[in-house]
Amino acid sequence: QVQLVESGGGLVQPGGSLRLSCAASGSIVSINAMGWYRQAPGKERELVAGITSGGSTNYADSVKGRFTISRDNAKNTVYLQMISLKPEDTAVYYCNAVVTYGSTWSRIVHWGQGTQVTVSS
Repeated sequence: QVQLVESGGGLVQPGGSLRLSCAASGSIVSINAMGWYRQAPGKERELVAGITSGGSTNYADSVKGRFTISRDNAKNTVYLQMISLKPEDTAVYYCNAVVTYGSTWSRIVHWGQGTQVTVSS
């Protein structure tokens, strides 16, 4: 079994900052790519940022220059530092990871439960 637990969401004013964390636990052999997605009300889930095990990153155009994704492989944790937040960043943010786990080295794309980020004055 694998779990992804997110933390760090909340309410922030426009222009403010938040840092999201997502820790993976369980019978993990290795974690390949990790990422953050978000889903606003009435919209489809979209990629915000992704990072490979080697540290290569990819960002949605709407967050480039404002969001930074990073990871600590020793802690199986991925972070999303968000600055200059805008009301349109309001969404539920989901952590995602490609995980190899268990004695049979099964591979799964796993999702966290989501954390709400609200940007409002």
